[in-house]
Amino acid sequence: MDTSFALETSPVDLLHEIGVRLSTADDFHDVLTRIVEFVTGLVKCDSCLVYVMEGDELVLRASRNSHPDVVDRLKLRVGEGITGWVAEHGKPVAISEKAQSDSRFQFFHELPEDTYEAFLSVPLLCRGRVMGVINLQHRDPHTFTRRQIQMLSTIGFLVGAEIEMARLEEVNSALSEQLQTRKVVERAKGILQRELGMSEEQAYLALQRQSRQKRRPMREIADAIVLSDEVKGNTRSSRPV
Repeated sequence: MDTSFALETSPVDLLHEIGVRLSTADDFHDVLTRIVEFVTGLVKCDSCLVYVMEGDELVLRASRNSHPDVVDRLKLRVGEGITGWVAEHGKPVAISEKAQSDSRFQFFHELPEDTYEAFLSVPLLCRGRVMGVINLQHRDPHTFTRRQIQMLSTIGFLVGAEIEMARLEEVNSALSEQLQTRKVVERAKGILQRELGMSEEQAYLALQRQSRQKRRPMREIADAIVLSDEVKGNTRSSRPV
């Protein structure tokens, strides 16, 4: 399937394509991957990196090139390097050659893209807040046209809102999982207290100890205790009177 898009494509078609790609993404990282695919199809480049604002730091969350040791680990402070400058000021930066000579540039030895010549950095915005930064780079000198910069800045507005929604969904999912874990652990503690005459603290420490010894999450230990108790209950209720 052809994933390239000419800048001459109508704005309506571009907006439709962005919507289709993002709406079919399954999770936060999938959203970011779709963004990278779309942008690199729109503007041919040698590198595309997406940083997401998390607290007061920018975290590298997606890359066109494979960087398994860096993605989800590399962090920048706001104001650090060109990427941090873009996040701090909410404005794009386009450098056609010798990007590393810019006074704002900062080397990260984990990224071979640091040696690339051309650099375009655009903020991802949502309601006036910077949600992240997307960087496009070329190995050789490359002049980014005014139209390219405007188009990517517009995409930055759309993508910023999508990133915020995806991240909120991820946070809500994690909170829901934590709540379910707490409920199961509480049930398991109650069972241990009832069956073994433990105090609440003793029951919790027993779960914690089993989790460490078996090297399994406490949720799994608690699930096993609850399941065992339910099986016992069903067995007792099925016995003839």
